[in-house]
Amino acid sequence: MQTFISFGNWTELGVREIKNSTQRLDSSKAFAKQIGGEILHFYLTMGEFDMVIVAEFPDDSSAALFLLHITKSGAARFKTHKAFPEPEYRELMRGLG
Repeated sequence: MQTFISFGNWTELGVREIKNSTQRLDSSKAFAKQIGGEILHFYLTMGEFDMVIVAEFPDDSSAALFLLHITKSGAARFKTHKAFPEPEYRELMRGLG
């Protein structure tokens, strides 16, 4: 599984419909599982971003499909980064010689 960290902000529509936010999160979790992934962590944050999602997916295509699914409602926009967990980081560093 590959790890992805997404930083999100509610759009104007998302703020207007903020009371439905938990239902959208539940739907997103179910869709992630449906396509072979999992939302590992969700954080409501203060600062530049409104929320952070840490998720795992089998591949980049699954992650992209998930992001398209959660943004199609127009309630939020995300910036996503592929992440390498510590064991993978250490393996990469060993390759430096």
